Amino acid sequence: MEHVTQEQAVQEQIESHPVFTRERVIYPLFPLGQVVATGGAMGIGDLSLLNRCLNRHVRGDWGCVCEEDAKTNNEATKAEWRILSAYPIDESKPCKGYGDNTLWIITEADRSVTTFLLPDEY
Repeated sequence: MEHVTQEQAVQEQIESHPVFTRERVIYPLFPLGQVVATGGAMGIGDLSLLNRCLNRHVRGDWGCVCEEDAKTNNEATKAEWRILSAYPIDESKPCKGYGDNTLWIITEADRSVTTFLLPDEY
């Protein structure tokens, strides 16, 4: 029996789940590259939430980031800087953009990878 690491299992789940395809995103502002998720992000257990957040991220809705980060993200879509979005895991509870109840999505400056993660996994 082949041993599969947690990272491999997460990657297989992402690759096999159709919600992570760019074809389902309307009007992307930038390429996502390979979409990956940490164990903590996958532990949320709500792939539809991840899909909604990813669609918001790629369309320029940065979620719960501060005004300065939103401005930087807007510039980053053209300047090829890293892009960070923050969304509430439970939309009925407050989200400060960091800490509890926060899901981050980071697209690297070179657009090679977009990662779902929890703030404490950074």
